[in-house]
Amino acid sequence: MTVAALKRARQSNRVLVALRSSVFFVFMVVSTIVWAIPVLLSIVFPLRVRFRIMRVWPRMNLWMLRVICGVRYRIEGLENLPDEPSVVFAKHSSTWETLALMFFFPPAVYVAKKELLYIPFFGWAMAVLNFLTIDRSAGRRAIKYMVDHAKERFSRGLWIIIFPEGTRKPIGAPLDYKIGGAVIAAKTGAPVVPVAHDAGVFWPRKSFLKWPGEITVWIGPPISSKDKSAEAIRNEARDVIEAKMQELLA
Repeated sequence: MTVAALKRARQSNRVLVALRSSVFFVFMVVSTIVWAIPVLLSIVFPLRVRFRIMRVWPRMNLWMLRVICGVRYRIEGLENLPDEPSVVFAKHSSTWETLALMFFFPPAVYVAKKELLYIPFFGWAMAVLNFLTIDRSAGRRAIKYMVDHAKERFSRGLWIIIFPEGTRKPIGAPLDYKIGGAVIAAKTGAPVVPVAHDAGVFWPRKSFLKWPGEITVWIGPPISSKDKSAEAIRNEARDVIEAKMQELLA
């Protein structure tokens, strides 16, 4: 195949991928609005009932993502999930994991920036589900707030999902693991569950396109936080996650 023919083939594939991605985008927006309504109405029910209602939404979107865009997934390490509520440290390179993790794990709340609460329907549903939202500009006060509210969430049997890098990072970006999630683990004694995945290869950060393929999600053995400093917990989790990322991307 000539270089020109290869370019034409790639461009043709890109157009098809863009078309499929557009169809999925429309479905995702509509499903968010439609399914937010029963989630909002579920506020009269106990929190665990609200989560059961909410989890239909990521299930629908993950299924449609496979049907429309050809993006599949497989999970390794579900047997590693501890019985007790834990802090999930997950790699953050795509929008995909914000959909998927709430479906894979026991009832869990995300640690998210407070501004997301103001997004119509999506943010309102976050409030109903008691997500742990923080003001990132608050500095140390934000960390204290996280710890105090994490204890309350654990007491209700909820897990906590945090993206220790703070925001989505492109594949291969310099590492910048924040300390907040590790402080939660150190102060509460909750184990840390490391999660690595290669979703950023198929649904890249800040990209509209969803490329067909199979995402691999790896759930590692829990990391004990007993008698460890927050720095030690963060570093251990970072090393475990990044070592696995090297394997996945290889």
